[in-house]
Amino acid sequence: MSTIKALVAGLCASILVGCGQGEVKHFDANEYPQALSDWGIIELQGTQLKVNDSAVVYELNTALFSDYALKLRTVFMPVGESANYHPSETFDMPVGSIISKTFFYPKDSEGRLLTTNTWQGDPKEVSTSNHHLVETRLLVKQTGGWDAISYIWQGQEAYLSITGKLQRLTLANNKQLNYLIPSRNQCASCHATNHTTKTIRPIGIKARHLNRASNLYQANQLTHWQSKGMLQGVTRPVEANALWNDESASIKHRARSYLDINCGHCHNAEGAADTSGLLLDYEDHPKSAMGYCKPPVAAGSGTGGRLYSIVPGHPAQSILSFRLDTDNPAMMMPELGRSLIHKEGVELVSAWIAELEGECI
Repeated sequence: MSTIKALVAGLCASILVGCGQGEVKHFDANEYPQALSDWGIIELQGTQLKVNDSAVVYELNTALFSDYALKLRTVFMPVGESANYHPSETFDMPVGSIISKTFFYPKDSEGRLLTTNTWQGDPKEVSTSNHHLVETRLLVKQTGGWDAISYIWQGQEAYLSITGKLQRLTLANNKQLNYLIPSRNQCASCHATNHTTKTIRPIGIKARHLNRASNLYQANQLTHWQSKGMLQGVTRPVEANALWNDESASIKHRARSYLDINCGHCHNAEGAADTSGLLLDYEDHPKSAMGYCKPPVAAGSGTGGRLYSIVPGHPAQSILSFRLDTDNPAMMMPELGRSLIHKEGVELVSAWIAELEGECI
């Protein structure tokens, strides 16, 4: 176990926050435990999923689509430490920080999985009596940077998985879902938002994703983090992405927010898809870089026979809509993280494209 654990334990002796038997532990990369519960962040107690008091539950405005799985997100920082705010980039978080994301589905009386959101973000409502736990992913801040690992739930415990797994799940409509639990390398490939350095970073820990009201804390999440001493240097105003299904926001804002979280970690100026010339993160890019009348760099089956990434006013002629609306592994986008089509997301992006003015010559 690392010196970080000793530091946290020492601080716990003087500041009682989630300590004692409920202490959160930090492990070096070569000492990761087989059982998720050894971390002390999240575990099953009977049928109830429990989150350590020193970990903060948070939500994103719009989240990455993952085959309709629900996600419980938590962040932990060592006592006395805080993250440094950045208006557009990932917050700089201290060594010893741990981010968890638990994937689960509601289930019916026959154990079949539901793809409707019947959960409002309260971890106290997550129970194995009415939910099926699939996996918990951790991002761990080591002295050399972030590391990504996954744990697969089996009964009362989740166990470390380096190679990942393809789980066959049954949905309530009797449709079979091939749910991919990523390998360690696959986790790293999505979180390496800079293709040159390969540096792993959290994707959701940015101001525009976190700037939202929380029913759990009756406050804005960034304000809550500040009040707990978890975040310093916040400057205002703080931009906020839209909730993709919030019809009070414009279609443009909702679609750009959806593409930002689902595609922007690769399709940015430094990401793995930088050579495509298609930039889908929520920055102020020229229209051509965002796909307007932009031909693909490498033509192939992924185009679906279409000529441009976005044809204003014509989603059916746009490569972007086509790739979101297929589950063919050779054609779909994103390439990892889903096997189902997010029909609602496709409809949103297509509605935005339909609103665009212009003509491709």
